[in-house]
Amino acid sequence: MDRDKKLQLRKSVKPFEKSELQISVMQIINTLVPYILLIVTGFIVYEISPWLSILCGTVGAFFLIRSFIIFHDCCHGSFFKDKKANKILGNISGFLTLFPYEKWRREHITHHATSGNLDKKGTGDIWMMTIEEYREATPMQRFIYRAYRHPFVMFVLGPIYLLFISNRMNAKGAKAKERNNTYIHNIAVIVVYGLLIYLLGPGRFFSVMAPVLFVGGLLGIWLFYIQHTFEDSYFEDETQWDYVKAAVEGSSYYRLPKLFQWLTGNIGFHHVHHLSPRIPNYLLEQAHNETPPLHHATTIGIRESLKSLKYKLYDEENKGFITFSEFNRRFAK
Repeated sequence: MDRDKKLQLRKSVKPFEKSELQISVMQIINTLVPYILLIVTGFIVYEISPWLSILCGTVGAFFLIRSFIIFHDCCHGSFFKDKKANKILGNISGFLTLFPYEKWRREHITHHATSGNLDKKGTGDIWMMTIEEYREATPMQRFIYRAYRHPFVMFVLGPIYLLFISNRMNAKGAKAKERNNTYIHNIAVIVVYGLLIYLLGPGRFFSVMAPVLFVGGLLGIWLFYIQHTFEDSYFEDETQWDYVKAAVEGSSYYRLPKLFQWLTGNIGFHHVHHLSPRIPNYLLEQAHNETPPLHHATTIGIRESLKSLKYKLYDEENKGFITFSEFNRRFAK
């Protein structure tokens, strides 16, 4: 894709970089309200059966994902036109999803600015080694990396680590504004959650909130993983890296059934989002449909996405992911 075509592509999606107040308000109503109602209902029906509470929590996990997408848009300043409104709602939705606003906003903006850049990876993304990095790693480093990329660690232990450890800590060198925001966020979580456990009892509380947070966290990590981990995903070193190519060729179009597309806030149109983060989630599909060059982005369905679990290392020479088995066959000697 030459320079003129890349400029034209970015220009083509520019009209969709607009928030629409009525749609944003409606999304708050059909997302945050059902999410809170499902949690409250789960607490109430615990007297009838804890299994009903678990069911409410599991369904609530999908609305947690939608709530996170609202939070995500606020971090990009795309949900409302007003910066202050984005910040207020971002902190509220961040509390509901257990993500401190300032910390995650900075990390995620860094992710957008460096996605696909092999020389700047490591902030706001999933740990990925190239073949050469893996070859040069010590046995212990290889063991840790293999454990990290194991599905059980990434999708079962991962949500627990992300929500209750990683999100609680400030990054080294974080500015005072970010650090204070994380402290306030953590205090609010401890006070509110502690009060609910005290008033409701641990059994009632965790029968609802455990499936909400665990299932929601698992789905969130999976969506982030599949959006950048597919066989021929784009990665280049700093000298060759290009923002537009990283967006269109390094982010997938995760084609989901309409219900799941709605529940995941259209984040499957990830190539559109990376091309223009200022497009609110409810306009991503329209931007994709009305921009023909975006139709050539890598399209992945649910069945195809499961195959991505085998991809572990990036082959810089052949521009694609390989499995550990392929690495062992290639470098057995």
